[in-house]
Amino acid sequence: MDMTRYVNTFGRYLRAKHGEKVHKISVNASFTCPNRDGSKGIGGCTFCNNDSFSPKNTESGDITDQIIAAKQRVSERTKAKKFIAYFQSYSNTYGDPEDLKRYYDEALSDPDVIGLAVGTRPDCVPDPVLELLSGYQSQGYEVWLELGLQSSFDESLIAINRGHGFAEYVDAVERARKFGLKICTHLIMGLPGEEPEDTLKTFDRVIELGVDAIKVHPLHIVKGTQLARQWKQGQVPELTVEQYTDTLAEIIRRAPKDLLFHRLTGSGERQYLLAPDWVMNKWDVLGTLYRKLEAA
Repeated sequence: MDMTRYVNTFGRYLRAKHGEKVHKISVNASFTCPNRDGSKGIGGCTFCNNDSFSPKNTESGDITDQIIAAKQRVSERTKAKKFIAYFQSYSNTYGDPEDLKRYYDEALSDPDVIGLAVGTRPDCVPDPVLELLSGYQSQGYEVWLELGLQSSFDESLIAINRGHGFAEYVDAVERARKFGLKICTHLIMGLPGEEPEDTLKTFDRVIELGVDAIKVHPLHIVKGTQLARQWKQGQVPELTVEQYTDTLAEIIRRAPKDLLFHRLTGSGERQYLLAPDWVMNKWDVLGTLYRKLEAA
């Protein structure tokens, strides 16, 4: 199953640019979000339980220690020797720029870490933070700003308690572009009130703005979330694997040739997942997608 025939994967891009395998390793710097700390709301997004992504990688602590442990785990499995520190949990630009610099500098102090991937929200990237990230890029580091958009429909963002609208995303992209930063946008298919076709519309809007990469994954309904309570009450229809792979195949067909795909699906942790069951079978999902691309 050679998916690279149809998509420009992030892994292939890194290998071509840096001459060897480069792996992302998650770092938790104990950030929060404006819709958790009360500045915009409380409770966070209705789908969010960070532990459900990977409990091993969401435990906070000394950044250097986290990186050393993650490098060992990953290198044993993948033989990678170079790494990108992925600040993943919550909003990793939500803080004083001096504090952020201290966290990022610590991650980059490891000689095997060649760059940063910083996950955040579109309403948490003021110019001083963009300037900080751009400075690392100017030094030769691989730097990615990962913006969690999820949907371009404001009514959907309100429904999931996102705390920002599409306008904030447009503003963030336009300003990040001025600083020359590479942008990866996150999309979720299957949000409450949306059909898979709505994700196609969101994708088209994102591409019109000009981004470098996207991540796409199906909605996970996980324990300990408001979405889980809504699902138990029958308020959240489950996305099917056919809907997901049909729509993702169309996204791939529409994608500009230079667009990178950082993720095509996501599995999460079984102990937290309520639905849909099929998301746990990552390779089956990718196999189904590949067959649809082959048949086109």
